[in-house]
Amino acid sequence: MARKGRGRAINRRKSSKGGGKALVALAVVAVLIVGGYFLLQKSRKPAPQPKSKPAQVTTERQPLPPRVPVQAQVSSVSPTAPAAKPASVAKPETPVVPQAKGPGRVAIVIDDMGTNLQELQALMSIKLPLTFSVIPSLAHAKGVAEAAHGAGYQVMIHMPMEPEGYPKQRMESIGLLLSMDDQEISDRVNGYFRTVPYAIGANNHMGSRFTQDAGKMEVALKVLQEKGVFFIDSRTAPKSAGYRVARTLGMKCAERQVFLDNVQDEAAIRKQLMQAAGIARKRGAAIAICHPHQATIRTLKSAMPELAKSGITFVYVSTLVK
Repeated sequence: MARKGRGRAINRRKSSKGGGKALVALAVVAVLIVGGYFLLQKSRKPAPQPKSKPAQVTTERQPLPPRVPVQAQVSSVSPTAPAAKPASVAKPETPVVPQAKGPGRVAIVIDDMGTNLQELQALMSIKLPLTFSVIPSLAHAKGVAEAAHGAGYQVMIHMPMEPEGYPKQRMESIGLLLSMDDQEISDRVNGYFRTVPYAIGANNHMGSRFTQDAGKMEVALKVLQEKGVFFIDSRTAPKSAGYRVARTLGMKCAERQVFLDNVQDEAAIRKQLMQAAGIARKRGAAIAICHPHQATIRTLKSAMPELAKSGITFVYVSTLVK
């Protein structure tokens, strides 16, 4: 019996060892299955993309691409493509010249024209007579003169002349100086007409010293007389001899009565314009001079139509010369 009992115990130990081995084998299989599953899932995921570097921020302005010339742009268009219609350009409107409603006529001369065309367009939008006096040496002198004439306005030459305090007081390099001989003065005045076409008159730009010299003024005015144009004495000096010499020569001429914008303030400019209107009502006519400052343009746009309704007739300065 004892021998049989030991045999059963041995068999139980053998069976337990066999069962343990089976469990270990099952565990290994399970681990392999789970590992294989994770490897399979991982192989299905897309490979992560490398992160792009953020664009570098700079405070420097980047250069613009070079402009293609207009001719090159046109030549690059396919010959079979229909040609684009050119943009229509609005024709400038001729200023309205009203019939006289009252005793007062006012001519406004805009000095220092020729810097750009924008000032001219702004002034022409008032649609009342204005006379544009162009400095020959300015960048757009010729273009302004041509555009003003083409729109029906009158053009003058604003002749630079030596001021008091010259050379500390600056002046255009083409100006007339007392130190010049008669031939040089004549040549310079003749040259002004090449850059200011369609000019029918002239007035002095600065010239508080030059205009007081009757002899030098006579030389300059004789050129204007030969051209058949009139002269307006801007009277930048109380003792100006310009008007007197022009009368002596038998030229058509006149004098300025009011400067509108020595003070560039809209209220002050309006006050000066009303003064010109008052002189016109009293004497029959007045010539006012101003410049294409923004304050002046705004004031003229608002005040000129009001004065026209009140009976003031705005005219070109050529109608007031005698």
